[in-house]
Amino acid sequence: MVALACGATALALPAVAVAETAVLRGLDKVTARVSTIEAPAGKTVHFGTLDILVRACSKRPPEETPETSAFLEVTERKPGAPPQRLFMGWMFASSPALSALEHPVYDLWVIDCKTAAPDQPSGIE
Repeated sequence: MVALACGATALALPAVAVAETAVLRGLDKVTARVSTIEAPAGKTVHFGTLDILVRACSKRPPEETPETSAFLEVTERKPGAPPQRLFMGWMFASSPALSALEHPVYDLWVIDCKTAAPDQPSGIE
């Protein structure tokens, strides 16, 4: 448990692992194709006309109630039009409808968070 002190009151927060990569699932409603998207935190990935930027991805340890969440910024880039932000906020794997990307062509939801294996370099120096 992590304790956060706020004045004289301490708030206990469950431990979460902060991951380096979010695993997302995307659905193209026009072609009915489902894609698994691995999006490293801090790097923009593309899915159709969408640019997806993962700011954070966290996953509770196995002994806690299962929950995976990611803070995403989703921007649409159409040719000849300025970029339009469609979504910015937390998505939760256990409740995809709670904060969903609403788009006529694409659905996007969080599946998992991954960290680099100990024998692999993390890319962060």
